[in-house]
Amino acid sequence: MSAAENEDQLRAKGYDKTPDFILQVPVAVEGHIIHWIESKASFGDECSHHAYLHDQFWSYWNRFGPGLVIYWYGFIQELDCNRERGILLKACFPTNIVTLCHSLA
Repeated sequence: MSAAENEDQLRAKGYDKTPDFILQVPVAVEGHIIHWIESKASFGDECSHHAYLHDQFWSYWNRFGPGLVIYWYGFIQELDCNRERGILLKACFPTNIVTLCHSLA
């Protein structure tokens, strides 16, 4: 079993709206649990971010739980206001990821 399923794998399972990746085992970033990752090759301005929230991110949250959005070219810091509700914004892939370790004993 892979650690994450990508968009193509999820669509093959019948999901119509999918983030770029769904993690099979959630991770923690800055104390927030992450179940999915969406990557945007753009700058997160107010207009586009609110459209993404409405059209994509809240749908992902409803189906898969809290997630992480990475804006490759940064974002307006004030837009990162939904962390406690389950949507975390970053400008690059986080380096401080906490993973769950479990044994198959």
